Formats: sequence, structure tokens, C-alpha cells
Amino acid sequence: MSELPVDFEQVEALGISREAYDEILDIVGRIPTMEELSTLLAMWESNGRQQSLYGWLRGQRHTVERDEYLYSGSAEHRSIREPRVKDCLAIAKDLCKTFQLSTFNSQLTTGLLLYMVGNVSSEFADSEYARRHLHLVDGAMATGGHEEDCQYIEMILAALQDNDLLLDSLPVAEGGLFCSLLRFTAPLGYDILTPREVRLDAFLFGEESGRYLVAVDENHDDQFLLKLDEARLNCCFLGRTTKNRLLVDGFDFGPVGEYTWQ
Repeated sequence: MSELPVDFEQVEALGISREAYDEILDIVGRIPTMEELSTLLAMWESNGRQQSLYGWLRGQRHTVERDEYLYSGSAEHRSIREPRVKDCLAIAKDLCKTFQLSTFNSQLTTGLLLYMVGNVSSEFADSEYARRHLHLVDGAMATGGHEEDCQYIEMILAALQDNDLLLDSLPVAEGGLFCSLLRFTAPLGYDILTPREVRLDAFLFGEESGRYLVAVDENHDDQFLLKLDEARLNCCFLGRTTKNRLLVDGFDFGPVGEYTWQ
């Protein structure tokens, strides 16, 4: 990846101010490439500029250090058509209906920050989504276990929760991130943004272990991220809790009540 200096006139042409550019330098830790600048700006725009660029990008390490912990997945994935966001609506409803989501988290409120702690995985073949919607043979591309990773992450998250740096956590499990987030936040909902470097169906419906959802109050966000960094744990900022709606990349998946049953 090139680290040659970027002409600031090119940066300004993208609509990035000097202040925002300096923030990106702080995040990346080096001079970013033009491709990285374009990607980061697009992701910030997609989030509706609800936070400062720095505040929104702090958890987005997969956009600038993706080789550090982004799984490459199986080559066989490439032959499978990737769905669009709107195509995922029917998949999500079918999976949530399968798992009969009925748990409710009384600890969470609207506007909390949502993170996924752990490696961003591109594996999805060994999942209910792959079996039901792609008709792949069960276990055809089964992934390795992450028991030691899970134990370590759970220990760190428990310590952070004991110190009030996070409100609650839940492993990504049946139904992948979409269903797990619903199980985690209901009766609230969520507004999340997916990374461009990972297949949409893998990110939303993959069930590989070693990933945990956490909810953080904005007042504790800086300290939470600092402690994760000290523990050498990766995290991905997802979005925020909402009031009864589910949104993915700006697409409205409808009210929570359409996915849960008392």
C-alpha cells in the first residue's frame, strides 16, 4: 500500500477539509492513500454526518487495517452471487422466523453505540443462511474453532462491563449478525452500516464464532476503545440502537415487531 504524500488539492477535490484530513491521519497512523480517503469519506457520508469524522471512524479499523484481521474466506465464495441490501430483507425475515426471536434486553436504550468485537469474518457457508437459501451441503466449508479466542474476549468484555465501560454483550450466533443484533437490542432496533470489504451476506448472516456484539454509552466510548486497544482486541463500529426500526446501510428493514414474537 503506497504511503507517498497525497496532494492536498486532490484531497480538497473530494470535499475533505484540512481538519478532517488531519483526523484521518490520526486514525490511520500514516499518510492515507487516495483510495482510503475516498472510502472513508463515502462511509462517513452514508452515516449522515451524525458524528464528527473522527468520532465515527474510530471503530472502523477494517477500512484502513483490514489485512490485520479481516478473514479472506474461501475461494469458493466467489462463485456465489452476492445479494444486494434489499435482497437481504426476505432472508432476514425467514431466518428470524426460524429462530423465533423472543428475548428482550431491558438494559439498553436508544442512541447507544453498537460495536462488534473480534475479527471481521467473510465465512458464511457453514450457516443456516447457506443451508436454507444457498442450498449448500451442511459443513462443506466448516470453519475452525475459536474457543481460546472466545474465552479471552469474554474475559475482557466481562471486566469492561464490571467497570461500567460497556452495558451488555452477546456473541454472534444463530442467524448471524443480523439476528444476533435483533436478539441483543429488542425491543429496540438498530441502524448499522456494513463494511464494503466483506460480502454483505457473510457480514449479516455468517455464523462464525469469535465475534461479540457490545453496547456502549457514548460517555464511555473513548475509554472502552482504549481498553480494547490495550487488550489487543479488534472491533468494528456498527451503528446505534434505534426506537423500534431496523436499518442496514440506510435501507429500512421495517419495525422490530415484524421479526420477533412474544
